[in-house]
Amino acid sequence: MLGLASLRQRLSEVLHLQETPHRTALAFATGVFIAFAPHYLFHTASAVFCGWMFRLNYVAIFLGSFINNPWTFIPILAASLYTGIFLMGHSSHPDIEWEQLSMDNIFDLLSPYLLPFILGACTLAVVGSLLAYPIMRWTITRFRNTSSPKASESRV
Repeated sequence: MLGLASLRQRLSEVLHLQETPHRTALAFATGVFIAFAPHYLFHTASAVFCGWMFRLNYVAIFLGSFINNPWTFIPILAASLYTGIFLMGHSSHPDIEWEQLSMDNIFDLLSPYLLPFILGACTLAVVGSLLAYPIMRWTITRFRNTSSPKASESRV
């Protein structure tokens, strides 16, 4: 289980790397993109592949991709579906008869919402990563400037 102290330690590890703030923020934004991407069950494989392919920081990618976790899974699914429905101009409320859902008819009942879901998830992935990059870059730069010896000497 990922506790607050563990999260702070991981964030500290990411911020203390010798990589440039650009590379670390890019890795984090890539992880955020993966977190919102609609290819569920392949997020971990995507994070490992992107880290290997683009030689990005694995810790930063995984930290970004962990935005999608058991506590945020349902809200992210719902936000993806409603964003897609909004972008496609469909009715604002999906009419899914949950009590009639079974393994035999799952595709028939959910298929009208597949394209809106994919569109919404991809939109949120792009928007989330575009927001995550400058926020993380600013955070890393600020943290490194305040914790560097040169910064503390100039305050004295």
